[in-house]
Amino acid sequence: MFREITPDDRELYLRYVDIFYHTDAVESPVPKENYAATFNELMRSNAYLKCFIFEDDGEPCGFALLSKTFSQEAGGVSVTIEELYIDEPHRGKGLATEFFEYLKSLPNIARLRIEVEDDNTGAKRLYERMGFALLPYLQMVIDKWRQ
Repeated sequence: MFREITPDDRELYLRYVDIFYHTDAVESPVPKENYAATFNELMRSNAYLKCFIFEDDGEPCGFALLSKTFSQEAGGVSVTIEELYIDEPHRGKGLATEFFEYLKSLPNIARLRIEVEDDNTGAKRLYERMGFALLPYLQMVIDKWRQ
């Protein structure tokens, strides 16, 4: 099960983001002030971001952070699953699958994207089962905070 984040979830969100950024699922950690800035933006507006808290039997067990853009190429809204984390004891219970099915069912989304580290074979298998395909190109980025 999953639900939209609320203002009461601040500490839970900050804890889960910190855990996520210290796993093998990411290339490198980000400054902790970025976590708070993201939470503040989530509370200010849902124009760019949306966040869901995963729960298993009423117990918080993870989160998913989404960003939205409009894609001319896709012909509509493109949603990127920026971060997805589920606590180890709650993995394999279908929570991520249920979440992806929900996203795929939304009529206003033309494209779903997700990033995954090349060596994260378990996640790649899950994403491929859910219908994701590898993009035939690389992405490049400039992060101002890393300069």
